[in-house]
Amino acid sequence: MVVSLRTIRFSAALLLLLVSGGRPVAAGSADNTPQTAHDYQRARYSALHFKPAIASASNADCLACHAEVLKPSVRERSPAGVKAADAKAWYQQVSTYQGAQDTFHRRHLESDFARTTMSLQCTTCHEGHDPRDEHPLSSASARREGSFRLRKSVTPETTCLKCHGQMNTAVMGLPGPWHTSREMFQNDCLTCHAAIRTNRHQVSYLKADAIEAAGKGNGDVCYGCHGGRAWYRTTYPYPRHAWPGMADETPDWAKGRPTESEARFLTGDRAKGQSK
Repeated sequence: MVVSLRTIRFSAALLLLLVSGGRPVAAGSADNTPQTAHDYQRARYSALHFKPAIASASNADCLACHAEVLKPSVRERSPAGVKAADAKAWYQQVSTYQGAQDTFHRRHLESDFARTTMSLQCTTCHEGHDPRDEHPLSSASARREGSFRLRKSVTPETTCLKCHGQMNTAVMGLPGPWHTSREMFQNDCLTCHAAIRTNRHQVSYLKADAIEAAGKGNGDVCYGCHGGRAWYRTTYPYPRHAWPGMADETPDWAKGRPTESEARFLTGDRAKGQSK
């Protein structure tokens, strides 16, 4: 019988995990002693990297080993010699993007705007790995559609796209993209949304009250996450939560769309209902 090297490595790592009793294992030692390959494998297969333990992991648990993601590390100049202070990327054009360019994780966790309007956790985006592999053909649980991304630890369609998709101007009946038609609405999304789709942002990773307060009179607060920083050409099918005065008939474009946010992000009474 031929046993592959991958199988041997996985078996050894699984044995280490079983020996540790499934307990999270730190990657390094307190006295900065260089870690061995044995230590690395134990840390790599820490229970915190997999379900269900990752669901209860705190930011402190993650940053104990991954603190470098919050260290400032943006180049002052690009490889071509352009100063970062003199260049403005397309995603910096919205007025709510304040300050100099910064790293990905710092923008999402440490920036003033993120702290004011969001309550993102490491586990909001990172839900853990498949213990066998993230290749579509190596695991019965890593289906070909939607549950794997080779060499990536998040699924963009269910995380990034929530805040970085295109604005669906056709569904909203706008005469054109928001940046060309916003003056018709005094650059205020609440001109219409004071009465339409009023049940919004009720999820654990957002600060609903702060968003509503900041969005009054400043459409850039809303537009920033609803098209202003679109990394994708597609739109996100937001759950269509019922609101007071909502029509009984569901429009064609909304048929099949969820009516509730993901269970892991529910708060208050909604979360209690899901846990029963």
